[in-house]
Amino acid sequence: QVELVESGGGLVQAGGSLRLSCVASGRIISINQMAWYRQAPGKQRELVARITHTGNTDYANFVKGRFTISRDNAKNTVYLQMNSLEPEDTAVYFCNVDRVLSTPKGYENNLWGQGTQVTVSS
Repeated sequence: QVELVESGGGLVQAGGSLRLSCVASGRIISINQMAWYRQAPGKQRELVARITHTGNTDYANFVKGRFTISRDNAKNTVYLQMNSLEPEDTAVYFCNVDRVLSTPKGYENNLWGQGTQVTVSS
């Protein structure tokens, strides 16, 4: 079974930067789309950014120009470089994989990590 583990969250002042990582573990053959979502207290989970296997990216309007998503397919890892952080970016950030192929389980869909807390102080 494939598991996703995020790291890199923490407390940072407004204007600062953080880099999140998410590693997919298991006997992985291929991963389709990888993405980052976030959920602030009392709010719904929302898409931050996503990246296809071939590197095509898509961003939420509220992070364009500040965040960059990337992935290393050889390491089954996705990153989120977050710059110019604002207090409004405070949330738990979750890694998501829409479809993964591993052995012996086969295809799994819509996997989530446990989340990593990002807190931006003003």
